[in-house]
Amino acid sequence: MLLLLNKIIVSIVKIMPKRIVYFFAKRYIAGERLEDGINLVKVLNQKGILATMDVLGESITTKEEVLATKKECLVVLNAIEEHGLKANLSIKPTSLGLNISAEFAYEQISELATRAKELNNFVRMDMEDSPVTQRTIDVFKSLQKEFNSIGIVLQAYLKRTFNDVVDLNKTNTNYRLCKGIYIEPAEIAYKDKQAVRDNYVKCLEEIFKNGSYVGIATHDDYLVNEALRLKKELNVPDEKMEFQMLYGIKEDLRDKLVKDGHKVRVYVPFGKDWYKYSIRRLQENPNFAGQVFANIFKFGK
Repeated sequence: MLLLLNKIIVSIVKIMPKRIVYFFAKRYIAGERLEDGINLVKVLNQKGILATMDVLGESITTKEEVLATKKECLVVLNAIEEHGLKANLSIKPTSLGLNISAEFAYEQISELATRAKELNNFVRMDMEDSPVTQRTIDVFKSLQKEFNSIGIVLQAYLKRTFNDVVDLNKTNTNYRLCKGIYIEPAEIAYKDKQAVRDNYVKCLEEIFKNGSYVGIATHDDYLVNEALRLKKELNVPDEKMEFQMLYGIKEDLRDKLVKDGHKVRVYVPFGKDWYKYSIRRLQENPNFAGQVFANIFKFGK
């Protein structure tokens, strides 16, 4: 009943004025400017936490927008170097032209990977919804032939993902493994919570056994514990893994992992296109929507 109520709240939040949504969303984004992202990463670094920075924006449809986004991403890479930040760059392939053409996206991302290599840094290709899954992997595999400064994200809720791991393990891929947040049909995605968890653990074990590097991206205590169990059982070196979390989510778990000596990286999104990201996070976690709604009334008193 509570879950249904929170889902109704999500639909209400989606029609609220953006300025109200931003008031609560800002807990989960750095802000609208690069300066906001830089300042947040500095704070995280002081706590012994690494970061990955993301200029928010996706599903871009014109080459002009793509070129502008690429320029912003290059600025981020240069800013990381200039400010001595312990951070890398995350990108969404559709923001760099994947829906225009795979060849065009390859050209833009290769320019970012080249600059990252020059700076001894790294670019992570995010995974978006299922219509672009294969195209994202195809572009990544082409880039992988030329760069070691590039990695990819896989989503455990997709039924295809274990086979993707088996394939990508052949080229010693650098992974971020997450559950997945897009709404997908049952034909291609697991819907049961434990089924997603089980596939996550199955994929992670295959990655560990292959000796590939993996960012374990989760806020699920169960999966964190399973990752630590597998690490111990398979004798996985510390330098082959890290935990990754979203900014503003489960900070107690984040801080405990850091205190216990684990490498932790936080996803730091910023930019003018914060709204879609924030709404998607609400859809992913309807319980948070209920908290937001309660806070709105509390704030109004």
